[in-house]
Amino acid sequence: MTANDSVHVSVLGLGAMGSALAAALLKAGCATTVWNRTPGKADGLVEQGAEAAATAGDAVRADRLVIVCLLDHASVHEVLDPLAEELAGRTLINLTTTTPAQARELADWAAGIGAAYLDGGIMAVPPMIGRPGSSILYSGSIDVFQQYKPLLDLWGTSTYFGKDAGLASLYDLALLASMYVMFAGFMHGAAMVAPAGMTAGEFAGMAAPWLTAMTGAFQGFAEVIDGGDYTVEGQQSLVFSDLGDLLAASSDQGISTEVVAVVQRLIQRQIDAGHGEEGFARIFESIRQLG
Repeated sequence: MTANDSVHVSVLGLGAMGSALAAALLKAGCATTVWNRTPGKADGLVEQGAEAAATAGDAVRADRLVIVCLLDHASVHEVLDPLAEELAGRTLINLTTTTPAQARELADWAAGIGAAYLDGGIMAVPPMIGRPGSSILYSGSIDVFQQYKPLLDLWGTSTYFGKDAGLASLYDLALLASMYVMFAGFMHGAAMVAPAGMTAGEFAGMAAPWLTAMTGAFQGFAEVIDGGDYTVEGQQSLVFSDLGDLLAASSDQGISTEVVAVVQRLIQRQIDAGHGEEGFARIFESIRQLG
C-alpha cells in the first residue's frame, strides 16, 4: 500500500499532538475522520478536509483503522471501553503516552475484544510531526506495523521493536529520562550564574556546544557498562568525580542543590561500597539497583 492508497483513518483525540497527526494524514490525502470530546477542536481540521464525528463511536464506525492520542491510559479506557464491540475486527494504534505495563494491558485488552493492536511512543513535539527529526517507536503487532508503515512514515521515522507492546513505551520513556535530566542540569547551571548577572540566554550559548560535545562520551560509557569492568584505564574515578565543590558553589549562590545532590548520592553510594577508584560510569550500578 501507499500512504494514501484507499486508507481511511479515524483519529481520536485532538490535542496538540493528535491534531498534528491528523493534519499530516490530511496533507498526504488520507481520508480522515476526527473526534474530540471538546466541541470546536476539529474545526481547523475540517477546513483541511477532515470529517468530524459527533461521537467517539461514530469515529470508530467510520473506519477500520483507529488512531488514539489521548491524555493518558485512563482516558483511553474511558473512551474505548464502551466501544469494545465496535472495535472488534478493527485495528487500533495507540499513540497515547503510557507506561510499559499500561501498554501491555491495553494490548491484552485489545486482543480480548478482537482488535489488532500497535503501541507507539512519539519522539517529537507537535510541530515536528511530518518533518525531519521526528520519529515514532512502535511495538506490538508486526502485521499492523508492516501493513501501515507507509502511513506511519508520514509522521516521522518509524522503528519497530518487537511484539512486546510495552517496548515502545519503555524506550520512549528511557530517552525522555535522559532528556529531562539534561534539561534540569542546564537549568541548574543557569540558576547558578543568574546572581552573577548572566541571563539564561547567555548561558545557553555557552552550554549548548559544551553539552553537545559531551554527548560524545555516551558510547564510551556504554562500552564500559556493557563490558562490566569499571576499572578500565582512562576513566575519571568516582573519588575524582566528587561534586562537593559544585554543591558548595550552588549553596553560595543561594540556589537549590537538589539536582546535583542526586548525582552526588549516586557517586557516594559506590564510594561507600569500596569502588571509589573505579570509573564514573559505575553510578549505573547505583541507578539500576532499587534502593
